[in-house]
Amino acid sequence: MEIEFRAERRPLLDRIDLYARHRATNGVAYARPLVMESCEAAVVPEPVVSLPMEDAQTLMDELWRAGIRPTEGAGSAGSMAATERHLKDMQSITFGLLKKDGVAV
Repeated sequence: MEIEFRAERRPLLDRIDLYARHRATNGVAYARPLVMESCEAAVVPEPVVSLPMEDAQTLMDELWRAGIRPTEGAGSAGSMAATERHLKDMQSITFGLLKKDGVAV
């Protein structure tokens, strides 16, 4: 992992504090606060940060842990999987009761 992220929820301030660090053989480096600079509208700036997919996933997991959820969508894959398992359980119960009452299923 190149960059480690931590997200801390600050409810009284209505914000999320985001921290980033990189562990190297000579110690630990921490990201400093971002500095905004004015530029021409036609200029395409460098990205603030470019992450390998594994580090981007870590960032997403940290934001989730801090309570941030997608604005749109019906839920996560984990939530959908839990719903599907529940539905399967309910079907098993229903079919079992119907069979017990002599109904062919």
